[in-house]
Amino acid sequence: MDGLLLFCHGARDPAWARPFEAVAERLRLARPQTPLVLSFLEFMAPSFGEAAERLVADGCTRVHVLPLFLGTGGHVRRDIPPLMDSLRERHGARVEWVLHPPLGEHEAVLQAMCDACLEPLA
Repeated sequence: MDGLLLFCHGARDPAWARPFEAVAERLRLARPQTPLVLSFLEFMAPSFGEAAERLVADGCTRVHVLPLFLGTGGHVRRDIPPLMDSLRERHGARVEWVLHPPLGEHEAVLQAMCDACLEPLA
């Protein structure tokens, strides 16, 4: 079974997470059969590792990791690879961990951002 691990930076202010929580809720409504966990690098819970373990406990044998970052910056290059390596070591061949490009590198997201920027000028 496939699962989806959404991964965000996190912040001290709980209001910061609202847009990401809204995305997660919309995904749950669109794909209720797909286990999904929203996770955070720091300050908020669950952590990346905790979220991964929840998905494994739910029976996922393939987990798609989607960084909810706008680009491939330091966190994506520096922090995610060792987290992925740790999961692969811990779970071996029982679980496939698939890392996807950051959300901001998807064409549909770039177009949505462009459309939102043009909206005030309409």
